Amino acid sequence: MKCFRNILILIFVCAASCFSYGQKMASDTGKVEFAVEDNVQELLLKHVVINTNAPIKGYRVKIHFGTDKNKAREIRGNFNAKFPYVPAYEKYDQPNFNIRVGDFRTKLEASKFLKEVQVEFPSAFLVQDEIEFPALEKVK
Repeated sequence: MKCFRNILILIFVCAASCFSYGQKMASDTGKVEFAVEDNVQELLLKHVVINTNAPIKGYRVKIHFGTDKNKAREIRGNFNAKFPYVPAYEKYDQPNFNIRVGDFRTKLEASKFLKEVQVEFPSAFLVQDEIEFPALEKVK
């Protein structure tokens, strides 16, 4: 896996150097144009696709685990009502139904939210998990 990542980094560096080498300035419009070969563009697109699907290591707050599926869904519904801006995930790890909430990149972020959640869910605790990519804000 590390070797594969190193190869991708090498491809990305080569592509970036091609971009900088293939620049030319259009003097009358003031815009920079890039002369890029098709295969370099394909490699960049493959790199984006691979990294889009790669999981991110992070933290979540586990607010419930137990064998009763209906109880787990009830707790998830209660959480969604109180914290509608935070995603909640239901996962079945035999024989328990787990409810984990949030997508936190650092332990500090997760700890801060844990303090907030423990008021309503006193048995909540932090767990390491693969998290979803955070939503990126679009620049206008």
